[in-house]
Amino acid sequence: MAKFFGNLHLVLLAGLVLTLAVAYHFQGASDGVIAIGGVTVLSWLHVFFGIVWIGLLYYLNFVQVPTMPKIPAELKAGVTGYIAPRVLFFFRYGALLTVLTGLALSIIKGYGHRAMTFAGATASENLIGLGMWLALIMAFNVWFIIWPAQKKILGLVEASAEEKAAAAPRALYASRTNTLLSIPMLYCMVNANLG
Repeated sequence: MAKFFGNLHLVLLAGLVLTLAVAYHFQGASDGVIAIGGVTVLSWLHVFFGIVWIGLLYYLNFVQVPTMPKIPAELKAGVTGYIAPRVLFFFRYGALLTVLTGLALSIIKGYGHRAMTFAGATASENLIGLGMWLALIMAFNVWFIIWPAQKKILGLVEASAEEKAAAAPRALYASRTNTLLSIPMLYCMVNANLG
């Protein structure tokens, strides 16, 4: 048991296999696509990656960033050298995979263009379009503002002390902007799909 639960990738794979088995048992295969409660596996993956992304956004903003000033200097290297790079890996790929699966869903379901141009046939399509735009802005912030700044802050790329000092507020402002945008984005996504 220790070997199994000590391997995150194995646990994730087993969770995916278990999910597919549950979906197949309770929903069966429809047109060759396994559905989970009437939602395709792609929808499920979109939600899963979204939880990874937004969960880490909230971890960073609610826990790690406010706690860093309180950590003794001799212990900060453990966070910046080991924890933060790993968190930022899952954070940025969670963002990427959330966006890609969401865009794929909108195209497959046939509402992508209408939603993105706010020319939806329903209020729900326009609401999901707003959520999609908010998510795209947030993903842009992750990949093109937060990540480049964090690479300097964490010493993953060469940067002077001045460059590191300038990168810190840039990363913080983009991350706090994402926290702010995540609230209406989640509202749009949930209400467009369930409202």
